Amino acid sequence: MKISRRSDIDAFEVMTIQQKVATMQAAGQEVLLLSVGEPCQGAARSVRETLARVATDGTDLGYTPGFGIAPLRAAIARHYADWYGLEVDPSRVCVTVGSSGAFLLSFLACFDVGDRVAVGRPTYPAYTNDLRALGCEVVELDCGPAERFQPTPELLAAAHAESPLTGVVLASPANPTGTMLDAQRMADLATWCRAHDVRMISDEIYHGITFTGSRGECAWTYDPSAVVISSFSKYWSMTGWRLGWMLLPEDLVDPVDRLTGNLFLCAPAPAQWAAIEAFGPEAYAEAEQAVADFAAAREVVLGTEMGWGTVAPPDGAFYYYADISPVLGPYATSREWCAALLEQQHVAVTPGKDFDSVHGDRTIRLSLSAGAPAVREALRRIQVFQQELASRVSAAR
Repeated sequence: MKISRRSDIDAFEVMTIQQKVATMQAAGQEVLLLSVGEPCQGAARSVRETLARVATDGTDLGYTPGFGIAPLRAAIARHYADWYGLEVDPSRVCVTVGSSGAFLLSFLACFDVGDRVAVGRPTYPAYTNDLRALGCEVVELDCGPAERFQPTPELLAAAHAESPLTGVVLASPANPTGTMLDAQRMADLATWCRAHDVRMISDEIYHGITFTGSRGECAWTYDPSAVVISSFSKYWSMTGWRLGWMLLPEDLVDPVDRLTGNLFLCAPAPAQWAAIEAFGPEAYAEAEQAVADFAAAREVVLGTEMGWGTVAPPDGAFYYYADISPVLGPYATSREWCAALLEQQHVAVTPGKDFDSVHGDRTIRLSLSAGAPAVREALRRIQVFQQELASRVSAAR
């Protein structure tokens, strides 16, 4: 029987590692998990209590409007007023099945088969895999240390000169690097996109998890024709609730409404009702404590000498992205290195090939969301692993 060409995309390496870790844990082995981008503290107590209440008090938990329940959309709009000073009409807010649903909807609404869409490399692999599955041409912009691992107007201009771009996907803070676009860089990118009729899609799901004094720059501050995507998964630690949202320019409201009704009907109703409480003071306080915990884990890794090469500046999110070329030892790729580390020291980290098809064989991503104690112990084990590798290489000479 036929299998579609669009399904022939790369696997998400993180999920492959998760399966290996699950097998090890089922066998009674303890694993330090620095591979998955999942906050470990979970949803705020007030959110969980609200979920328990709506499950039993007669709240209608059937299908909601495709764009989400009105109270939640209004709460999201108020959030943008509080954090960014932006006036957002709730009618332009679409609640989605996680940010993943938002990306699929935005890609379908904005791009046709064959359209060229730029992403910075390294990048979150689901952007490129989803775009390719939809028949778009992904234009990977090689963003290295000189660009702080973020796209620039110059890189976009060079790609556009080869053949016109239709869109660009930005992420700030970015996964896997944690780097951020400051106000000037975001403004410059927005100006270039408007001038060249290129749709900007801005992934802002890590806003609030930052260490630079800024919560992150919202693209709508600079370009109201952009699509802004966010989620309850990271700052509010609600990963399994599968709830995200989009801010839509007026011309995309109707197309996304029609797509949502056909593809998803609506986001999970219980999660929607509970998520209203995520914008309450108690939930914000718990989220800020989690950010402080991520900052402590970040300080641990910044203060530990690992002998690695170039490191992306972790301005935000909870990742540490590094070149491990100096310590690869006998291993040809970071994937082999990571597999050996997991097997020998029971530490799971993600090889960079997931994020960078060109340079990823020599890079890794560490997730710091497990907290400072776990990160400290994981780094100790990695140091032991690297010392043993160095001894083996020396003995073989």
